[in-house]
Amino acid sequence: MVTLQAQKLIDFVADVFAHTGSSAAEAKRIATYLTTANLTGHDSHGVIRVPVYVRWNKMGSVVPDQTVDVVVDTPSLAVVDGKFGYGQTVTPQAVKIGIEKCKKAGLSAIALRNAGHIGRVGDWAEMAAAEGLVSVHFVNAAGSLLVAPYGGVEKRLSTAPYCVGIPRDGQDPIVLDFATSIVAEGKVLVASRGGKKLPKGALIDRDGTLSEDPAVLYGPHEVQGPRDHTKGTGAIRAFGEHKGSGLAFICELLGGALTGTGATAPDRRFANGMFAIYVDPKVVDTSNFFDGEISRYVDFIRATKPVAGVDAVLIPGDTERKTRADRTKNGVPLPDDTWAAIVNTAREVGVSEAKIQSVGN
Repeated sequence: MVTLQAQKLIDFVADVFAHTGSSAAEAKRIATYLTTANLTGHDSHGVIRVPVYVRWNKMGSVVPDQTVDVVVDTPSLAVVDGKFGYGQTVTPQAVKIGIEKCKKAGLSAIALRNAGHIGRVGDWAEMAAAEGLVSVHFVNAAGSLLVAPYGGVEKRLSTAPYCVGIPRDGQDPIVLDFATSIVAEGKVLVASRGGKKLPKGALIDRDGTLSEDPAVLYGPHEVQGPRDHTKGTGAIRAFGEHKGSGLAFICELLGGALTGTGATAPDRRFANGMFAIYVDPKVVDTSNFFDGEISRYVDFIRATKPVAGVDAVLIPGDTERKTRADRTKNGVPLPDDTWAAIVNTAREVGVSEAKIQSVGN
């Protein structure tokens, strides 16, 4: 395990993307969002993605420095085409449009299509919450067959994230952000590179055997080699049996079919689709009841007597806040295999050896 100071990691990752055709602004933006995912403990959506993003760039699957096209534009609704730009570039453009419309109308919806990997969806809920808005996000990944629906053993769904953000006066927002699979694909990637092991039964092989071995998803792979989920014989399982599988199905229909990205299929180009709804609580809550009631209910939940072995009952976002504080102070831990893969990618795109050596000092 290596531990790196967050700002040094951001600067290093930005240098990698600056060497792959991104402007300095985009490179810094991608690096900041990826590192922020690590800071919050979502390592699956953090800098482990650097080799994957660079590979997609070389393949032409993602396009640097894109400006979105607004395909449909009404006072409360927009359809936004990301044109396969980096998710960290096109998604904030789409979210900004949703925020601006919501502030004018009290309610808005944005259908984002054809975005590159948008990373941690919680980033976009936090962006809206910083403007005082509630947001709900349904996301899919076209072309990313990873998850078996409940009762099946074959890949038919993406990990189909779902996210809700709720602002709070003078406090961090409440953000619920999860894949509708038992684990996000990135967590399988982390496990395959020497990181945290998978939960028991997170994967299912084609014969119905439950497994925690990343090779079930990726097939046989080298320690530092690429990972290809089309090579494995099995799939990730949906969480919560029929309930999680059903929610994933809805994310595919709203995030994929409704936006125009397309529900996932084996012959589709990779892209994230996101259908997001924004609500201004100040318009709904004319009696100023909402925030006080949130505080009362949060306290009520946290006062629950915990079961044996649990220190305290938490609300969404508690773990992320604690992890962010710890890693901001003490650095971002990365498995040796993950760091080696990032360093190899940096060398491949021409980052200087001096820059590589300096990041760890």
